[in-house]
Amino acid sequence: MEKVFGLIGQTVSHSFSKAYFDEKFFREGLRDHHYELFPLGNIKEIETLIRDTKGLTGLNVTLPYKEQVIQFLDEVDPVAKRIGAVNVIKFKDGKRKGFNTDSDAFHETIAKWLPEGNSMSALILGTGGSSKAVQEALKKLKIEFKVVSREGSKGDLTYEEVEKQPKYLKENLLIINTTPLGMHPNTNSMPPIDYELITSEHFVYDLIYNPARTMFLQKAEMRGATIKNGLEMLHVQAEKSWSIWNN
Repeated sequence: MEKVFGLIGQTVSHSFSKAYFDEKFFREGLRDHHYELFPLGNIKEIETLIRDTKGLTGLNVTLPYKEQVIQFLDEVDPVAKRIGAVNVIKFKDGKRKGFNTDSDAFHETIAKWLPEGNSMSALILGTGGSSKAVQEALKKLKIEFKVVSREGSKGDLTYEEVEKQPKYLKENLLIINTTPLGMHPNTNSMPPIDYELITSEHFVYDLIYNPARTMFLQKAEMRGATIKNGLEMLHVQAEKSWSIWNN
């Protein structure tokens, strides 16, 4: 019997997930497994998708639905519930259960990347579902952080405050972009921070992997910062999704 997996989000054409799973299924001889991209103009369209897709076994969830999708699930794993965001859905026995693999994948990749015994603090740019997963991981790593938002009510700081007070960029040597700014096809956009304040002591991580070097990362690299994109995180997250679907 055919098994269908896929990715839901508002814009999914930029994603490498299909190529990753297509190659995996081919390599493992799973000819009856398929991975599709499902762009949804509105999260409510998930009901039609689930109803009309025969053999639907698992979904990944991307921007901007990681928080909104929760209301359409029968059950949410305790970790995903605590984070408040879901990026993996498993369908079994007519039930829909949500999980979060973003946080563990981010934790795994950043723990290897940062220098051992570092005592740096972080600025997290963005307040969506990916930001919540990053916050959870940094708490586990005992890395203090502040969340930067366009709206004061959503984060600890606004971009305006960060711009007016250079100390925030000077004191927080880890900067993480969880927003879609710079993602294909809008590759010329980037978070509105003062890149002149970034130094060779900074570590700058962008969850975006397409393009491989966003404007955000390019600007940071030009200032001598150590940079990382989200491709390794995608691969780790994908394998964790696969484990959930097959458990």
